[in-house]
Amino acid sequence: MTNQFASVFRSVTGFKLTPPCGVLATIIVALSLLVSGCATPTKMAFSDDSATTSQEISNPVFLMTVTLQNEYIKAFRPRLLVAHIEKAVVKDSADRINFTMDKKAKIESKSPTVGNTYLLRLELEQGDYVIRGFTSMARSFPFHGSFFTPLHSELQSSKPGVFYIGHVEATVRKREEGEFKAGPSIPLLDQAMIGASTGTFDISISDQWKEDEPKFRERFPALNGVIIKKAILKPFDRSKAQKWWEGN
Repeated sequence: MTNQFASVFRSVTGFKLTPPCGVLATIIVALSLLVSGCATPTKMAFSDDSATTSQEISNPVFLMTVTLQNEYIKAFRPRLLVAHIEKAVVKDSADRINFTMDKKAKIESKSPTVGNTYLLRLELEQGDYVIRGFTSMARSFPFHGSFFTPLHSELQSSKPGVFYIGHVEATVRKREEGEFKAGPSIPLLDQAMIGASTGTFDISISDQWKEDEPKFRERFPALNGVIIKKAILKPFDRSKAQKWWEGN
Protein backbone atom coordinates (compact mmCIF):
# COMPACT_ATOMS: atom_id res chain seq x y z
CA MET A 1 0.00 0.00 0.00
CA THR A 2 2.95 2.30 0.62
CA ASN A 3 4.09 1.78 -2.99
CA GLN A 4 0.60 2.74 -4.16
CA PHE A 5 0.75 5.91 -2.05
CA ALA A 6 4.16 6.78 -3.50
CA SER A 7 2.81 6.31 -7.02
CA VAL A 8 -0.14 8.62 -6.33
CA PHE A 9 2.10 11.19 -4.67
CA ARG A 10 4.45 11.16 -7.68
CA SER A 11 1.58 11.58 -10.13
CA VAL A 12 0.41 14.66 -8.22
CA THR A 13 3.71 16.34 -7.37
CA GLY A 14 6.18 15.03 -9.92
CA PHE A 15 8.53 13.92 -7.14
CA LYS A 16 9.55 10.32 -6.53
CA LEU A 17 9.13 8.90 -3.04
CA THR A 18 10.61 5.70 -1.73
CA PRO A 19 9.19 3.85 1.31
CA PRO A 20 8.71 4.86 4.04
CA CYS A 21 8.66 8.44 2.77
CA GLY A 22 5.16 8.06 1.38
CA VAL A 23 3.54 7.57 4.76
CA LEU A 24 5.46 10.53 6.19
CA ALA A 25 4.49 12.97 3.46
CA THR A 26 1.23 14.05 5.03
CA ILE A 27 2.86 14.68 8.41
CA ILE A 28 5.59 16.79 6.81
CA VAL A 29 3.07 18.87 4.87
CA ALA A 30 0.86 19.39 7.93
CA LEU A 31 3.74 20.42 10.17
CA SER A 32 5.08 22.83 7.56
CA LEU A 33 1.67 24.54 7.49
CA LEU A 34 1.62 24.88 11.26
CA VAL A 35 4.96 26.66 11.38
CA SER A 36 4.50 28.73 8.24
CA GLY A 37 4.19 32.51 8.21
CA CYS A 38 0.48 32.30 7.37
CA ALA A 39 -0.58 32.74 10.99
CA THR A 40 0.70 33.35 14.50
CA PRO A 41 1.03 30.18 16.65
CA THR A 42 -0.36 31.00 20.10
CA LYS A 43 -0.66 29.17 23.41
CA MET A 44 -4.06 29.03 25.01
CA ALA A 45 -4.88 30.77 28.29
CA PHE A 46 -4.24 29.07 31.65
CA SER A 47 -1.61 26.73 30.17
CA ASP A 48 0.74 27.33 33.11
CA ASP A 49 0.46 24.40 35.51
CA SER A 50 1.72 26.60 38.36
CA ALA A 51 -1.43 28.74 38.24
CA THR A 52 -3.37 27.54 41.27
CA THR A 53 -5.35 30.62 42.30
CA SER A 54 -7.59 33.14 40.63
CA GLN A 55 -5.68 35.75 38.67
CA GLU A 56 -6.51 39.11 37.17
CA ILE A 57 -7.53 38.70 33.54
CA SER A 58 -6.68 41.71 31.41
CA ASN A 59 -7.94 40.41 28.04
CA PRO A 60 -11.21 38.59 27.41
CA VAL A 61 -10.88 34.80 27.50
CA PHE A 62 -13.37 32.64 25.62
CA LEU A 63 -14.01 29.05 26.71
CA MET A 64 -15.45 26.44 24.38
CA THR A 65 -15.42 22.67 23.95
CA VAL A 66 -15.01 20.84 20.66
CA THR A 67 -15.83 17.18 20.07
CA LEU A 68 -14.66 15.52 16.85
CA GLN A 69 -15.93 12.17 15.61
CA ASN A 70 -15.75 10.13 12.41
CA GLU A 71 -18.88 8.05 11.84
CA TYR A 72 -17.93 7.49 8.20
CA ILE A 73 -14.61 5.67 8.72
CA LYS A 74 -14.47 5.00 12.44
CA ALA A 75 -10.79 3.95 12.55
CA PHE A 76 -9.71 7.50 11.73
CA ARG A 77 -10.95 9.76 14.52
CA PRO A 78 -9.73 13.36 14.17
CA ARG A 79 -7.32 14.66 16.81
CA LEU A 80 -7.46 18.43 17.08
CA LEU A 81 -4.23 20.34 16.43
CA VAL A 82 -5.15 23.98 15.85
CA ALA A 83 -8.04 26.40 16.26
CA HIS A 84 -7.89 29.08 13.55
CA ILE A 85 -9.00 32.57 14.58
CA GLU A 86 -8.90 35.66 12.37
CA LYS A 87 -9.58 39.31 12.90
CA ALA A 88 -12.70 40.45 11.07
CA VAL A 89 -10.47 42.44 8.73
CA VAL A 90 -7.24 40.61 7.87
CA LYS A 91 -4.37 42.88 6.84
CA ASP A 92 -1.35 40.64 7.45
CA SER A 93 -0.30 37.33 9.05
CA ALA A 94 -0.50 38.83 12.56
CA ASP A 95 -4.26 39.08 12.11
CA ARG A 96 -4.50 35.28 11.85
CA ILE A 97 -4.04 33.40 15.12
CA ASN A 98 -3.42 29.67 15.48
CA PHE A 99 -4.27 28.44 18.97
CA THR A 100 -2.40 25.16 19.37
CA MET A 101 -3.72 22.33 21.53
CA ASP A 102 -1.90 21.52 24.76
CA LYS A 103 -2.03 18.48 27.02
CA LYS A 104 -4.56 20.08 29.37
CA ALA A 105 -6.98 20.64 26.50
CA LYS A 106 -7.26 17.00 25.49
CA ILE A 107 -9.91 14.50 26.51
CA GLU A 108 -9.15 11.78 23.97
CA SER A 109 -10.53 8.26 23.90
CA LYS A 110 -9.14 5.03 22.44
CA SER A 111 -12.66 3.83 21.68
CA PRO A 112 -13.67 4.15 17.99
CA THR A 113 -17.23 4.94 19.06
CA VAL A 114 -16.36 7.87 21.34
CA GLY A 115 -15.34 11.25 19.98
CA ASN A 116 -12.27 13.22 21.05
CA THR A 117 -13.07 16.31 23.11
CA TYR A 118 -10.97 19.45 23.66
CA LEU A 119 -11.17 22.32 26.14
CA LEU A 120 -10.32 25.58 24.36
CA ARG A 121 -9.32 28.81 26.11
CA LEU A 122 -8.98 31.65 23.62
CA GLU A 123 -7.46 34.87 24.97
CA LEU A 124 -8.09 37.70 22.52
CA GLU A 125 -7.41 41.40 22.56
CA GLN A 126 -10.45 43.58 22.14
CA GLY A 127 -11.83 43.59 18.63
CA ASP A 128 -13.97 41.66 16.17
CA TYR A 129 -12.95 38.13 15.16
CA VAL A 130 -14.02 35.09 13.18
CA ILE A 131 -13.48 31.54 14.43
CA ARG A 132 -12.60 30.18 11.01
CA GLY A 133 -12.37 26.52 11.95
CA PHE A 134 -10.20 23.68 13.23
CA THR A 135 -7.40 21.57 11.77
CA SER A 136 -7.08 18.00 12.99
CA MET A 137 -5.23 14.85 12.00
CA ALA A 138 -5.95 11.13 11.98
CA ARG A 139 -3.64 8.20 11.42
CA SER A 140 -3.63 4.45 11.37
CA PHE A 141 -0.68 2.89 9.58
CA PRO A 142 -0.06 3.28 6.71
CA PHE A 143 -2.43 6.23 6.30
CA HIS A 144 -2.02 9.74 7.72
CA GLY A 145 -4.33 12.59 6.85
CA SER A 146 -5.81 15.89 7.92
CA PHE A 147 -9.29 17.32 8.40
CA PHE A 148 -10.58 20.88 8.39
CA THR A 149 -13.74 21.55 10.39
CA PRO A 150 -15.31 24.87 9.27
CA LEU A 151 -17.08 27.14 11.71
CA HIS A 152 -16.95 30.75 10.42
CA SER A 153 -18.48 32.07 13.64
CA GLU A 154 -18.29 35.76 14.43
CA LEU A 155 -16.92 36.65 17.86
CA GLN A 156 -16.73 40.05 19.53
CA SER A 157 -14.09 40.63 22.19
CA SER A 158 -15.10 43.82 23.95
CA LYS A 159 -14.46 43.70 27.69
CA PRO A 160 -12.29 41.81 30.20
CA GLY A 161 -13.63 38.62 31.72
CA VAL A 162 -14.12 34.95 31.00
CA PHE A 163 -16.92 33.89 28.67
CA TYR A 164 -18.29 30.49 27.68
CA ILE A 165 -19.21 30.48 23.98
CA GLY A 166 -20.53 26.94 23.60
CA HIS A 167 -19.87 23.38 22.55
CA VAL A 168 -19.06 22.39 18.97
CA GLU A 169 -20.01 18.86 17.89
CA ALA A 170 -18.51 17.90 14.53
CA THR A 171 -18.97 14.47 12.97
CA VAL A 172 -17.61 13.18 9.67
CA ARG A 173 -20.15 11.41 7.45
CA LYS A 174 -20.15 10.29 3.82
CA ARG A 175 -20.19 13.26 1.49
CA GLU A 176 -22.89 13.80 -1.10
CA GLU A 177 -21.83 15.28 -4.44
CA GLY A 178 -21.22 19.02 -4.19
CA GLU A 179 -21.00 19.22 -0.39
CA PHE A 180 -17.93 20.77 1.22
CA LYS A 181 -15.23 18.24 2.00
CA ALA A 182 -14.06 17.32 5.49
CA GLY A 183 -10.46 18.07 4.50
CA PRO A 184 -8.06 18.65 1.60
CA SER A 185 -7.98 16.32 -1.40
CA ILE A 186 -4.18 15.98 -1.44
CA PRO A 187 -2.47 13.54 -0.81
CA LEU A 188 -5.14 11.71 -2.78
CA LEU A 189 -4.91 8.22 -1.32
CA ASP A 190 -4.51 9.11 2.34
CA GLN A 191 -7.20 11.79 2.31
CA ALA A 192 -9.67 9.44 0.65
CA MET A 193 -8.90 6.53 2.95
CA ILE A 194 -9.40 8.49 6.19
CA GLY A 195 -12.65 10.01 4.91
CA ALA A 196 -11.44 13.60 4.63
CA SER A 197 -11.90 14.11 0.89
CA THR A 198 -14.76 11.61 0.60
CA GLY A 199 -16.61 12.84 3.69
CA THR A 200 -18.11 16.04 5.05
CA PHE A 201 -18.85 17.35 8.53
CA ASP A 202 -22.18 17.64 10.27
CA ILE A 203 -21.69 20.45 12.79
CA SER A 204 -23.74 21.86 15.64
CA ILE A 205 -23.15 24.55 18.27
CA SER A 206 -24.97 24.25 21.59
CA ASP A 207 -24.95 25.37 25.21
CA GLN A 208 -23.44 22.51 27.24
CA TRP A 209 -22.23 24.64 30.14
CA LYS A 210 -23.74 22.38 32.78
CA GLU A 211 -21.51 19.55 31.56
CA ASP A 212 -18.54 21.70 30.56
CA GLU A 213 -18.15 23.88 33.66
CA PRO A 214 -16.78 21.13 35.96
CA LYS A 215 -14.31 20.06 33.27
CA PHE A 216 -12.83 23.56 32.99
CA ARG A 217 -12.75 24.28 36.71
CA GLU A 218 -11.13 20.92 37.51
CA ARG A 219 -8.38 21.23 34.92
CA PHE A 220 -7.67 24.94 35.29
CA PRO A 221 -7.33 26.05 38.94
CA ALA A 222 -6.89 29.64 37.78
CA LEU A 223 -10.64 29.65 37.12
CA ASN A 224 -11.47 28.97 40.77
CA GLY A 225 -13.64 31.81 42.04
CA VAL A 226 -13.86 33.41 38.58
CA ILE A 227 -17.33 34.38 37.37
CA ILE A 228 -17.84 32.93 33.89
CA LYS A 229 -20.51 34.50 31.73
CA LYS A 230 -22.27 32.94 28.75
CA ALA A 231 -22.00 34.34 25.23
CA ILE A 232 -23.09 31.38 23.10
CA LEU A 233 -22.15 31.53 19.42
CA LYS A 234 -24.87 31.66 16.79
CA PRO A 235 -25.95 28.31 15.27
CA PHE A 236 -23.64 26.85 12.64
CA ASP A 237 -24.44 28.23 9.17
CA ARG A 238 -23.84 25.40 6.68
CA SER A 239 -24.57 27.61 3.67
CA LYS A 240 -21.82 30.02 4.77
CA ALA A 241 -19.36 27.12 5.13
CA GLN A 242 -20.36 25.81 1.71
CA LYS A 243 -19.87 29.20 0.07
CA TRP A 244 -16.46 29.66 1.72
CA TRP A 245 -15.36 26.19 0.61
CA GLU A 246 -16.42 26.83 -2.98
CA GLY A 247 -14.47 30.09 -3.01
CA ASN A 248 -11.31 28.68 -1.49
